Amino acid sequence: MPPISSGRNYAGPVPAPQTRSPKDTFITVYGRKPVLEALDDATLRVDKVIVADGLRGDPVREILDAARHRGVPVQRATAHRVKVLAGNGRHDQGVLADVVAPRMAPVEEFLAGLGADGPTSVLVLDGLTNPANVGMILRSATAAGLDGVLLPRRGVPAIDPLVVKASAGVAFRAPVLRSATAEEGCAALRTAGFGVFGLDAGGGSLLDAELPERVALVLGNETDGLSEAVRALLDGVLAIPMHGGVESLGVASAGAVAAFELRRRRMHLEPRP
Repeated sequence: MPPISSGRNYAGPVPAPQTRSPKDTFITVYGRKPVLEALDDATLRVDKVIVADGLRGDPVREILDAARHRGVPVQRATAHRVKVLAGNGRHDQGVLADVVAPRMAPVEEFLAGLGADGPTSVLVLDGLTNPANVGMILRSATAAGLDGVLLPRRGVPAIDPLVVKASAGVAFRAPVLRSATAEEGCAALRTAGFGVFGLDAGGGSLLDAELPERVALVLGNETDGLSEAVRALLDGVLAIPMHGGVESLGVASAGAVAAFELRRRRMHLEPRP
């Protein structure tokens, strides 16, 4: 297969934003068991715990004791405020915790920190709806050593207890990149010199394509695939070759294949020690 090129020269680093939103710094977990599990995990840094006014009982006492033991500040708020902060009115159980995600950053901040040279590999999530798929992709990408998974603030599930559970806890440490939408994130990557390619059954073989050193692969919605807004920004479309009469893989499986294919290519580009 002929080489695929982004057709652009590196445009230089993207300026980092002056301020960072808490949504680009913390993962908010809610519910008594997830909050207690976060407090009990000494490898996690919990910024604060918020408990609804008037909430009492042994489970709450356990959370308060664990927070006191870790030196984590506890704030009280109205039950309505807790629901708003959790973003989930049915399962917050009146308690939430903000957990620091050390590898989470706005995409502009990530790009500003890149050097001019060297391979960089990113996955982009475009319109996924199933939290389990998001969690499994975060786990696969982290295991493969990718530089980032672009998780838009809109159009994709937030990193909540369902995503954390599907990732087996890896979501807290995953290299998550944030942008308002998938198309805004793709546009920022293109500006920084990335080749941006969609994964779709109608494309050429991912395994045979010659990709640029800076590359982003976009995974689309579980049913509808890539959005039209993102398609308009792509440098090309690639597919995972299928055999045995299998038409396609689920998006989480496709994400795992893509992540480790990018890792395989990177191993050939990086100098050996």
